[in-house]
Amino acid sequence: MCGWARAHTAGKAALLVLMALAGAARADSPLGTPLGAHEIAAIDRDVRYDGAGLPAGSGTVARGEELYAVHCAACHGEFAEGMGRTPALIGGEGTLGTDSPLRTIGSFWPHAPILFDYIRRAMPEGHAFSLSPQEAYAITAFSLNANGIVADDFVASAETLPKVRMPNRDGFVMPPHPRAQARRCMKNCRKGRPRVIAEAPERVEGVMVGDKEESR
Repeated sequence: MCGWARAHTAGKAALLVLMALAGAARADSPLGTPLGAHEIAAIDRDVRYDGAGLPAGSGTVARGEELYAVHCAACHGEFAEGMGRTPALIGGEGTLGTDSPLRTIGSFWPHAPILFDYIRRAMPEGHAFSLSPQEAYAITAFSLNANGIVADDFVASAETLPKVRMPNRDGFVMPPHPRAQARRCMKNCRKGRPRVIAEAPERVEGVMVGDKEESR
């Protein structure tokens, strides 16, 4: 048998062995196995603006103040005033329409449930999902209270957060663009022949030097 034939035969044998091993592994492999309720719950943690997805639990303003000092003050400041490049969490009322808008929880965020969602999924920085739902609720309650949005006795929960009226709740609703209301033209849309208003420069084979291309 020539060398090519021997190599071809050996290759086929190796392929058959690999296919057999793959079949055996596939029988015990979890690929394609439906996820259970516990597995889905571990990744299905997003919360909608209307409160859908908020977990069970609750948190008070007082408890949130304690947790803020431990998990948040080092970056956002002792009084949520911001430090360095870390944004402030309070203030900014009435600045969004100015040349120097200050986007904070009180001036910018439109819905309280998504504040909880952000705190739980992204904070503290570098330690996402380290807070329990109760801790995230408490820090949310304190953050809202620090902005004067809720009272000192407010308890954040899946029932109360969707009812919180944020100062900028209506600030993200934009009027429809006039072009979006026009009916689409399907035929005979252009009046006259198209007019060329610009042309790409002709390419010259060569070497790029700066923003110009010089021939070799």
